[in-house]
Amino acid sequence: MDEVDIIAGLDIGTTKIGCFIAEVDTAGEIKMIGVGNAPSEGLRYGIVVDAEKTVRSIKAAVEKAEEMAGVEVDMVYAGIAGDHIRSINGRGVVAISGENNEVSPDDVRRVIEAARAVALPLDREVIHILPQEFIVDDQRGIRDPVGMTGVRLEAEVHIVTGAIASAQNIYRCIEKAGYTTADLVLEPLASSYSVLTDDEKELGVILVDIGGGTSDIALFYEGCIRHTAVVALGGRNVTNDLAIMLRTPIESAEKLKIESGNALHAEGDKDQIVEVPGVNGRPARRISRGLLVDIIQPRMVEILTMVYEEVKKSDYVNLMTTGLVLTGGASLLPGTLELAEEIFNMPVKLGKPGGFKGMISEAGTPQCATGVGLIMYALKHREEEPGFGGSEQGVFDGLLDRFKRLFGRDR
Repeated sequence: MDEVDIIAGLDIGTTKIGCFIAEVDTAGEIKMIGVGNAPSEGLRYGIVVDAEKTVRSIKAAVEKAEEMAGVEVDMVYAGIAGDHIRSINGRGVVAISGENNEVSPDDVRRVIEAARAVALPLDREVIHILPQEFIVDDQRGIRDPVGMTGVRLEAEVHIVTGAIASAQNIYRCIEKAGYTTADLVLEPLASSYSVLTDDEKELGVILVDIGGGTSDIALFYEGCIRHTAVVALGGRNVTNDLAIMLRTPIESAEKLKIESGNALHAEGDKDQIVEVPGVNGRPARRISRGLLVDIIQPRMVEILTMVYEEVKKSDYVNLMTTGLVLTGGASLLPGTLELAEEIFNMPVKLGKPGGFKGMISEAGTPQCATGVGLIMYALKHREEEPGFGGSEQGVFDGLLDRFKRLFGRDR
């Protein structure tokens, strides 16, 4: 690594595209030097629906960040989400072939290949292979089996897959904007790097990133991901409800949501009056804040309930000792944390990105969790082959070092 290295993260969301540029010194300290945001007009639920608009938005966001940072970037780590994301758990078993029955790196590669060998539809590809644990003979809970002695090696992994077309469209849009994709990273995995502590991941925690178009879910236990899911609802649905019910433009509905919205009723709501702009010159109307909450609350209940139903599908739901961490732009809506506590019946906190210097006010908010997390993910994994794309063998060649980092051998 040079004396100062530059890393760029690109959060491609449904409502906005954000670029984050950071300097990393030789000690591994991250200093945020550039943040750029642009409206995202070419995506729906995390999927590219208009390539030309997406390219323009990517260029605008990166150029704003470059101007602020005073540097140019040619490579980005991009987040991927959307309701096309699916995940499954895999298990592989091999005979230990090393000398004196000692587990070798080659044994680890073979057992991961065996765990990865699940039947996938032709239109899907692996994005990440995330290790959960290794088992040598009947000894479970092993985080790095290399050097141990035994006869049989098993691996349990979490496999994240995505639609090939969706991933390729993101790659192409970034390329047409003039940049190279270093890796595609699952967005809740990226967010976890910036808002979760090692203790939370070890004891059990649910991370929910409520974005504009989707709500991304990840459950962590004993230091690794146990379950991931995506709900195709987010903050934009709340805005759309307001726009339709109040007959006001989308921009006005978004402003009303941010300035006067709440996920729960509060005392005096009916006495507070807000002004609702009309469409295309039609006269504005005055309504009570209580009516605003009447529209917002059912949608937020629906989003959080659907997230809860997804979480319950995991066998680890009862092991989430530290509770729920909410992040993403929609998590800032007042009353959301309290509503989530009622629905999940567990402690809930707001996840704000940390672990970096500089531009704290610009990059330290929940809507920046993925962008900041992409930089932290890149810092740990940039020497490895991408988790998606490239040759299949290349993915396995980089897994061993990734296991050592994820399992704490270098801690």
